[in-house]
Amino acid sequence: MLLPPRPPPLIELRDVTVRAGGQTLLGGVWLRLRPGEALRLLGPNGGGKTSLLRLLAGELAPVSGERIYGLGGGVQRSAVRARRTLSVVGPDAEAFYLTRDWLQTARDVLLAGYEGDTLRRWEPGPEALARLETVAALTGVGALLARDFRTLSHGQRRRVILARALMPAPEALLLDEFTDGLSAGARAELGGVLARVHASGTAVVLATHRPEEVPGLPWRTLRVVGGQLEQERPTGRAPAPRPQVVLPRPPGSGDLIRLREVEVYRNGRRALGPLSWTWEAGQHWLVTGENGSGKSTLTRLIAGELHPALGGHIERPLLARDRLTERRRSAGLVGAEVGIRQRRDWTGRELLASAWSGAEGFAPELTPEQAAALEVLATRLDLTGLLDRRAPTLSQGQLRRLLLARAVLHAPRLLLLDEGLDFLDPAARTRFLALLPELARAGTHLLVVAHRAEDAPPGLTHRLELRGGQISRVEPL
Repeated sequence: MLLPPRPPPLIELRDVTVRAGGQTLLGGVWLRLRPGEALRLLGPNGGGKTSLLRLLAGELAPVSGERIYGLGGGVQRSAVRARRTLSVVGPDAEAFYLTRDWLQTARDVLLAGYEGDTLRRWEPGPEALARLETVAALTGVGALLARDFRTLSHGQRRRVILARALMPAPEALLLDEFTDGLSAGARAELGGVLARVHASGTAVVLATHRPEEVPGLPWRTLRVVGGQLEQERPTGRAPAPRPQVVLPRPPGSGDLIRLREVEVYRNGRRALGPLSWTWEAGQHWLVTGENGSGKSTLTRLIAGELHPALGGHIERPLLARDRLTERRRSAGLVGAEVGIRQRRDWTGRELLASAWSGAEGFAPELTPEQAAALEVLATRLDLTGLLDRRAPTLSQGQLRRLLLARAVLHAPRLLLLDEGLDFLDPAARTRFLALLPELARAGTHLLVVAHRAEDAPPGLTHRLELRGGQISRVEPL
């Protein structure tokens, strides 16, 4: 009895090399992605995981080797069909919409995805509207469809970008650090969505530094290291315990930040408030809440990037003069929006050097002391190899490591980490957390927005919980 022929791979890579910005991102890659497969990609920051996803989606082209698609049952070497049906769910997809100066609703984003485009240029027909209703119900974005994409929280944006990727009914779903920015509830809910999508026959490829958070699919696991693929082999050893980092209370007295009946509006919608709260010297804060509760808005308000509506007041007693330049010099902010703004033609050294001036991507000439401090910190955080690299050539993890260094290089009075450890591999997380106690002893106060307990170092003194833009709980820890 003859068995039916096996369907061709959805995507096959044969000895593929990818280069960009003078760097070899992938070299000598061989891979077959089968219909309905679940493929998990692990590996260190800069190993090539995101580049591999973009290669599969047709966003990057090989300079040598072959990339063969079997989408739709046919065989083709052109990436045209892939570009219209496959997209990477990750920060770069969000960045496109956040950097546009015109309003696009979440509904626009999804309908654009139906035709494999980034912008909606047409009126949807009955089939597109029916697909929109189905995907919105599956992913839980119905309440967000009328919202301006730029006003959504990090977790809400991730949910919308997932829905957009599902609109053309793709044969493969490509996910880049998918769980970052999601609350525990959202991770569980959307993990169920991925399980249902996979059960329907869709292949799933997921790159992650947090394998414990991915849904329980029948994963085949590969490591991407130095631009090459390796089989994941169980070591039989338990993960090494993390060094325990405990934050000491920083010195000082008096109030640092005072909010009085503050409200913040984003494109006509209230994102925060009314809210009154005081940050006192000697306090480290943990800020929690579901996606969309106002956490990122609060951190950007404190940093001076957003402003309260008329009638509310923010006071910064820590500053002698409350000017934008002084706010930037006194605070270090790391979050999704900061990372998006840095995707310019700036080197890692320029990013770090801008810390003292509070500018972004350019800086006055450094003093010898500042230049020496930059080199010392780069060595300590294993960033020396990134100093002369341009931001567009960096992985998400590499860029986040530079932004964390920039946030602490000038020893700020306030350090605001809005899901700051997202995209980092375990080694990079450990190196950065090891810096925090000495910063605190020197006078740096921390405010940490975190959905994961392991991203909130011991020693945080107080917790602020937000719900619907307002305070639902304040308590000592």
